Amino acid sequence: MKGIRMQGGIPLQGKVRIQGSKNAALPILAATLLTNEVSYIQNCPRIADVHRFVHLLRELGCLVHWQEKGIRVQPGENEELPCERAEARRMQGEAITGMRSSLCLLGALLGRCGYVTMEHPGGCVIGERPIDLHIRALQQMGVEFREEEGLLSAQVKDGKMHGAEITLEFPSVGATENILLAAVKADGDTRILGAAREPEVTALCEFLTACGAQIEGIGGSELLVHGDRPLHSTRYTVPSDRIVAGTYLFACIGCGGSVLLTEAPWEQMEAVTFVAEKMGAQCITSEEGLFVQCSKRPQAIPYLRTGPYPGFPTDLQSVAMAVLTKAEGCSCIEENIFENRFRIAEPLKGMGAEIVLKDGRHAVITGVEHLRGSRMEACELRGGAALVLAGLAAEGESFVTGQHFIERGYENICRDLRELGARIISV
Repeated sequence: MKGIRMQGGIPLQGKVRIQGSKNAALPILAATLLTNEVSYIQNCPRIADVHRFVHLLRELGCLVHWQEKGIRVQPGENEELPCERAEARRMQGEAITGMRSSLCLLGALLGRCGYVTMEHPGGCVIGERPIDLHIRALQQMGVEFREEEGLLSAQVKDGKMHGAEITLEFPSVGATENILLAAVKADGDTRILGAAREPEVTALCEFLTACGAQIEGIGGSELLVHGDRPLHSTRYTVPSDRIVAGTYLFACIGCGGSVLLTEAPWEQMEAVTFVAEKMGAQCITSEEGLFVQCSKRPQAIPYLRTGPYPGFPTDLQSVAMAVLTKAEGCSCIEENIFENRFRIAEPLKGMGAEIVLKDGRHAVITGVEHLRGSRMEACELRGGAALVLAGLAAEGESFVTGQHFIERGYENICRDLRELGARIISV
């Protein structure tokens, strides 16, 4: 069976370059549909979710080519499937149902075509992840929705979306991105109150403004989009992936050692490095990246809360839990984004970890001195990476199946960790 085999108990030493951001690249690829000209997306990660998204763009009639430094996207040039007919196509299949980020095609296709039919998007099984915020926001902009036979259909009333003042009751990244994608093509101004502040939202705004859109308040919780500006060709470099950088940072804490994460976006990682230093790591930033050193057993974190940016990211909660199983003392984690993100607790307990789940939101971890190697199954992306980290921190050999989940967000986690001295291979 395909999986990842690793030998634990080896301190990490070395440096590794951090790949481009998955969560920034996918909505930017969707945004390329909003212009008729060529877009060059550099530093785009070669991961499974990006390959799925490229497949979707090609189905919509785009010419998409991988180049040495990224992706070239030309909408509407495939004569067999012109993008102007995209509204007549049903967005179905594994590329939609297996990837949550396919939902950002909703705003992009409404902006380009005026209507779209698609299956409900999927992704990792880590909670209900409703899309009601997306739907209510787009309804305010003049979009009608209907659902039948598992398909979601959306159509713009009166032929054109209009600007609106939209208040998000929760700073949803996906909803903010869908509103932005629709708003740049809508008539008039759209104001988003309570917008997500994640760096990936900022990256989308930067790409859209590079194409000619006018967006005010970038990086803040209130965004103002001046709609219906002509969009043109641009070249944009995707920022490095803060979640991948955080994963390798926690790997160093769990295994001990010293690593240099080149091109790590440390400016976006203040909450992460704060927690790392509380656990006993030394974090030093420079123009080259982020240097991490940990020479002793990690210290427990009395209370770790996940939250929207600039809080501690939910995507790193699982890897933090994996490392805290070996920390000195008792830690408590409060998960505030997804209600079912403690799925790795059972396999970790199988390695000797002491974890008590109070409910779907709280976990108490009493650190143990040693974990034992085990055979484990990854069931979702970030939890899979966490199991790899647990295996590296354990004594003996571990084997993690479900590698395809991990490949959704990591270009080559085995190669990267080997560059840091880990004994790990894909088999």
